[in-house]
Amino acid sequence: MKNIYILLTYTGTVLSGIIKYYTKEKYSHVSIGLDSDLKELYSFGRLNPYNPYKGGFVHEELNKGTYKRFKNTIGAVYSLSITEEEYNNVVNMIKQIKQNKEKYKFNVLGLFFVALHKKYKRENAFYCAEFVKYILETSLNKKLLPEIIKPTDFLELENIELVYEGLLKKYTYKQNNNLQFNEFYKKNVTA
Repeated sequence: MKNIYILLTYTGTVLSGIIKYYTKEKYSHVSIGLDSDLKELYSFGRLNPYNPYKGGFVHEELNKGTYKRFKNTIGAVYSLSITEEEYNNVVNMIKQIKQNKEKYKFNVLGLFFVALHKKYKRENAFYCAEFVKYILETSLNKKLLPEIIKPTDFLELENIELVYEGLLKKYTYKQNNNLQFNEFYKKNVTA
């Protein structure tokens, strides 16, 4: 088994505030990570942290770009266990999109249709939750999530486990390992 990571965030930007208002949820953005330290983290969002009007496929970094600009971003990191074959499928799908990223656009209308509880699909266009849903469902070859998708809908996945919640700038791989060790210790050593 291998783990992928689902990162939910709220940056406090105007757009994230609008999304939060309509969804009534704590988080307004979702990304998919391939490693526990989130160095391989992908989504659809701002291409430039200073320009909210141009979006597309992004390789996100916790200490650069949008997350560096918005230092008080809050987040929740979740792990999801999948088979090695499914993991390889996820990696390959992301790689294909990354290699052809110029042909993909940000689905702004799709994002706003969610507030109306309607689906608006454009070819080769995603908003963050559509992208993560597409990667997961295509790679795992099964329907997992609702058609009209919001970032927090990923919390309904089977076997999803909270790893960290708090200020995103304080998340570290070491902290992640300590959290898992402490839970193991509580369950198996002190019981």
